[in-house]
Amino acid sequence: MRHPDVIDLSRDPERKPAPPPLYEKRKAVHPKRIDGPFRRFKWLVMLVTLGIYYGTPWLRWDRGPYAPDQAVLIDLANRRFYMFGIEIWPHEFYFVAGLLIMAGIGLFLVTSAVGRAWCGYSCPQTVWTDLFQHVDRFVDGDRNARMRLDAAPWTAGKIARRAFKWTIYLFIGFWTGGAWIMYFADAPTLVRDFWAWEAPPVAYVTVGILTLTTVILGGFMREQVCVYMCPWPRIQSAMMDEKSLTVTYKDWRGERRGSLKKAAKDPGSFGDCIDCNMCVAVCPTGIDIREGPQIGCITCALCIDACDRVMAEIGRPRGLIDYVTLDDSEREKAGGTPRPAWKALLRPRTLVYLGVWGGIGLGLLFALGARTHTDISAAPDRNPPFMLMSDGSVRNAFTAKIRNMESRPRAMRLSLEGLGGAAMWTDRMNIRDASRALEVTVPADAALAVRLYVIAPPDTTAQDFTLAVTSLDGQAEADASELRFTAPGDSE
Repeated sequence: MRHPDVIDLSRDPERKPAPPPLYEKRKAVHPKRIDGPFRRFKWLVMLVTLGIYYGTPWLRWDRGPYAPDQAVLIDLANRRFYMFGIEIWPHEFYFVAGLLIMAGIGLFLVTSAVGRAWCGYSCPQTVWTDLFQHVDRFVDGDRNARMRLDAAPWTAGKIARRAFKWTIYLFIGFWTGGAWIMYFADAPTLVRDFWAWEAPPVAYVTVGILTLTTVILGGFMREQVCVYMCPWPRIQSAMMDEKSLTVTYKDWRGERRGSLKKAAKDPGSFGDCIDCNMCVAVCPTGIDIREGPQIGCITCALCIDACDRVMAEIGRPRGLIDYVTLDDSEREKAGGTPRPAWKALLRPRTLVYLGVWGGIGLGLLFALGARTHTDISAAPDRNPPFMLMSDGSVRNAFTAKIRNMESRPRAMRLSLEGLGGAAMWTDRMNIRDASRALEVTVPADAALAVRLYVIAPPDTTAQDFTLAVTSLDGQAEADASELRFTAPGDSE
């Protein structure tokens, strides 16, 4: 029995509707086909980026008979990274670190200048999602046809369409994974070994994993990756301000929304937006840009193409949705004229980012041009630190590694500097052949380990000396390693 003071809300006519559930089933996003300058630019970027990704492993670069001829190669087995005429060794990892820093600062620069343009055009998730959406249109038709097919029961025709489309998905994912492993081995050889089942097991595992992730992320999750998984939408707010170019709906011009018929009856009460929802229909993440800036907007600007087309059809000026800064939008609202785009780009914040980015790039270019192709490192034996010979002389042992960073064998000279009366020989020589300078031949694109013995007169005290290496091929490249000669009474 209900207490008399308890109000029965189920019979209350003014009861507020229940709030929407916190978690609800995802609604599939089916972007509508649209044409316009931004859509054509997306086509161009997609073709260029996919062409670079799939085609780069097949480019050749002649480095001579002792080095691979693949233009871009990450040779993990030999610990080398080749990019056309540049070869990076493990001890030169600072070049890779510099490029990664440049990539990060470049992302800051782009975001502060033109919003999430990287997300809208060049991000791999965006590029592959766009590719899969074109597959959807090719197989299932445009937006309305895909929505009808989704709602239709599972007939034989629908199963056949789905099987055909998912087969294309798997093909794209397979070639995406296959192209990736080609960056780590000679592409023609790897392809031949792959299909002959003679490739390393890691190649098959990598292709399988990348096929699966490409199909899942690009074919099925799509906008969910941008909205829920990617951290960049959460970071971009620190990179953008009211002077950043971004896709903006001019609500002061579009509101109040109404159809053409309503606007014709009462022109003063309605704005330019006729509530056609074309901006929502073409959005790859399914958001409504008219609700303001939001995390789901990747700044692809397809809504601008759609809105401009509608405005042209109804005879109203373009730019209801536009690529504009918030400051310029407010200026236009007050009756002013928006600034040219180049003024929005050339401002202190973007210039600072550009200066730092360019400075790092120039520094890397200078380091790349100034580096030598000869390098030496040496380390002494620790046990024993020295040996007393029968005549009282003192002998130290060292292991020297001489790097030849060119794709041809090179003759080099090792010499002692700063240790008076000393001589040296290798483990392949006799002590009678000891001298202050030795000649060795270092193989192409390799490091040669040389076991050295240095002997000094009986009265020699512990002191520092230099082991220098000089190329004998006319380039006069040299490098040196600072070492310490250990003798009796050395306290260090």
